[in-house]
This record gives sequence, structure tokens and C-alpha cells, in this order.
Amino acid sequence: MAGMRIPLWLKIGWSVWLLIWIPFYWHQYGAQNFLYFCDLGNLFIAAALWLESPLLFSWQACGLLLFQTLYSIDLIGAVLSGRHIIGGTEYMFDPHVPLATRLLSLFHIVVPPLLLWAIWRLGYDPRGWKYQTLAAWIVVPINYFWRPQSDVNWARGPFFHEQHAVPGIVYLLFYLIAVPSLVYWPTHLLLQWWARRYASHSTLRHPGSRRTSAG
Repeated sequence: MAGMRIPLWLKIGWSVWLLIWIPFYWHQYGAQNFLYFCDLGNLFIAAALWLESPLLFSWQACGLLLFQTLYSIDLIGAVLSGRHIIGGTEYMFDPHVPLATRLLSLFHIVVPPLLLWAIWRLGYDPRGWKYQTLAAWIVVPINYFWRPQSDVNWARGPFFHEQHAVPGIVYLLFYLIAVPSLVYWPTHLLLQWWARRYASHSTLRHPGSRRTSAG
């Protein structure tokens, strides 16, 4: 207990929340919804919390930080101004979606600060973006072929609309190259810089923390 770098209450709290969130989401959206990277991320974060794994946290950060942050900006902007600056959170104001489901979706706002805090606490593992790329190369083709009408992770087209500008397989191959190059890799560079920038402060406060900055 004394050697824990992540509080026990956070580990238990996240696990209990998962036990509530999973059946609600399964009932509302179906099994395919758990292949969204944000939803898969909740499961990986649970493992990362209990294992106190810099790799798992870094992996999820490379894949989730950008999109979850944009989600948060859109949701907060809609609450404050009534307008969706980016889009993607309209369902949070849809009365046909159960209130419990919408409240549980607030995890999108919690995840970015949680990931950054965990990396600050445990250290950044530069292999994270590679693991996220491999995950995309596995998960997105599944999304492309399984229940394609759901367009999970935009496997068929951006913004949940199937594209018809190019053959589907061409779009899929472009996606598998472009997203790691334009999202995961730049996020990795930013996180690597951020970890180096704040490493000295965290090391002084938490001498047992592991810091990784090699690329």
C-alpha cells in the first residue's frame, strides 16, 4: 500500500465505474461500440491503474488525447454557448438517449487529465505510439468489415458518414497510414517533450517514479 504511486481509491473507483458503465453502454449501443478507441481505452486504463504501467498509460495517451480533448472542447462549448464548435457531442443533448448513458459519457472529459496526471506521476514510455499504431492496424479493419453501418472509429469514412470518393479499401489503407503519422506520432513527440519538461519536478517529488524520454 505504501509503495503505491496511484491511490487505491482511484483504482477501485475506476473499476466500480466500469461495472456500471459497461452494461449501460452495451444495452444502449451494442457490442461493436466497445471497439471505439475511447471505449477500449477505458478497459486499458483500468489495467494501467492497477499495474501502474507507464506503457499502458502512454499507449492510451497517444491514441486518445487529441480526440478526447476535442470532444471536451465541443461539449463545454455547447454548454456555454449552445453551439457545437467541432461536433460529435450532439447526442449528449438528445433527450432520446437515456440520461444515465449521457452522464456516463462524461468520462471523455475525465480521461485527458487522468492520462496526463498518470504520465507525470509514472513517466512516459516512448513505445506507446507504436502500440497504438498496432492496435489501429488490428481494430480498424475489424470495424471496416464488422457492422460497417456503424462506421466505428470512422473506418468507412470521417464523421460517421461512409465516403465514396475512393474505393473503401483505398480509404482504409490511407487511414492506417495517415492517422498514425498525423495523430499518434505528433502526440508522441508532444508527450515526450512534456515528460522531459516536467521530469525534474516529478522526480523531486516522487523519487521512485520511472521516467523515460528516449525515442
